[in-house]
Amino acid sequence: MRVTIKYRVLFLCRDNASRSIMAEALLRELAGDRFEAFSAGATPAAKVHSLAIAQLRPGVSDLAVLSPKSWHEFTGAWAPRMDLVIAMDDCVDGFHAPAFPGEPRSIRWNFADPLAQDITESGRSRAFEKVFWQIVRRVSVFMTSPLDASPASGFATTAAPVSGADEMMCAG
Repeated sequence: MRVTIKYRVLFLCRDNASRSIMAEALLRELAGDRFEAFSAGATPAAKVHSLAIAQLRPGVSDLAVLSPKSWHEFTGAWAPRMDLVIAMDDCVDGFHAPAFPGEPRSIRWNFADPLAQDITESGRSRAFEKVFWQIVRRVSVFMTSPLDASPASGFATTAAPVSGADEMMCAG
């Protein structure tokens, strides 16, 4: 009998309605046999943004499990112990992310916020599409990289940015 150990990964962003949700869904869909994916935010939105769902719909089989959550749901004694926490932008620092049980490693992937106020409504769909494909590339690289290659502590930016995603700033 073979026992498979799944690494638990928590994606964080401010409202947990778009970027962290897309990353959670993609990792679960593409490598659910090796990873348990979760997402949360400092100030969770009431629901997942419809444009995030639109990006995920063609390739993600279980969209019903996606919902914005507070990162405090992952801090209690009853919470699942994470192996890695990935901040999707610099905003996590501003909200002072809590300490997660088990002291998981943490890294930062900076992606532009497709909900930023400076994006026009006509450009919002394109912003979601651009960020979605940046996340697809980053998750694909992550899935094939050894987990122990990640920085040991703090929300350090990963060494190899994906096409400008790390230069983007968060809104709010």
